[in-house]
Amino acid sequence: MTLSTRVIPCLDVAAGRVVKGVNFQNLRDMGDPVSLAELYYAQGADELTFLDVTATVDDRSTTYDVVRKTAEKVFIPLTVGGGVRSTDDVARLLGVGADKIGVNSAAIARPALVDEIADRFGAQVLVLSLDVTRSDQTASGFAVTTHGGRVQTTLDALAWAQEAVERGAGELLVNSIDADGTKQGFDLELIALMREAASVPVIASGGAGAAEHFAPAVHAGADAVLAASVFHSGRLTVDDVKQALAADGIQVREPAHREGTRT
Repeated sequence: MTLSTRVIPCLDVAAGRVVKGVNFQNLRDMGDPVSLAELYYAQGADELTFLDVTATVDDRSTTYDVVRKTAEKVFIPLTVGGGVRSTDDVARLLGVGADKIGVNSAAIARPALVDEIADRFGAQVLVLSLDVTRSDQTASGFAVTTHGGRVQTTLDALAWAQEAVERGAGELLVNSIDADGTKQGFDLELIALMREAASVPVIASGGAGAAEHFAPAVHAGADAVLAASVFHSGRLTVDDVKQALAADGIQVREPAHREGTRT
C-alpha cells in the first residue's frame, strides 16, 4: 500500500509568538501560534510542528501553555521540540497535548537521551530534529548544528542520523540551514542522502517558496514535507501544496476533521 505524503506546517515559536527569519537569523513576528494552528487545521494540514527556537527557561511555561491551547483546538498530531533535555520534559509536553517530541541539541550533547525517551515512551513519540549545513569537515559533506542553527559542529549529519535511529528515533526532521527561509527550494541532495541512510520516515524542511518545490522533495525521498513562512505569509495554503503534489502523481491525504478525536 502506498503511504500518503504528509504536509506539515511548522510554527517556530519564541516568547509565545510565531517567528520566522532567513538561515535562522533576523527573526520577525508572524502571528499567534494558536490562531495559525487553527487556520492550518482548517486547511487540511496532516500534522503540526511547534519548535521553540529560543528554548529559554523563562519562555518554557509559555510553550506549555501554547501546546495546551492548541491541543484543545485542533485534532491532528502535534510535534513539539526545543529545550527538551530529559524524559520528564517529554512527559510534561505529552501531558499538555503533544503527540510527538522533537529533540536536537540535547541529544547531540548526550546521545543516551534518545535511548531514554524511546525506552520510556516508544520510538513513535521521538522525532530527531537535525539542523544541517554543508561542511567540508565531514565525510558526507553535511554537518549538524545546535542551538537553533547558531553553533556548527563537526558531527557528520548522516552518521548521527543513523546512530539516532539505532538508538530508537522513530522519525527524522531534516532541516537545511543553508536553504532555510530562502524560498529557493529544498536541498534535494541532503534529502536523498538521508533517505538512503535512514530506515525511518524523513521529513524534509527548509527552502520551500513555491508549490512546485514540494514534489521534488518527495521524489528525492521525503515521506513528509514541512514549511513555515510560505504558509504564514499566505503565499501558499496547505491545499495549494496538496494539489501540486497530487498533480505530480503523489498521494496525499484528504482532510479528516473528526471533532474531538486525534488522527
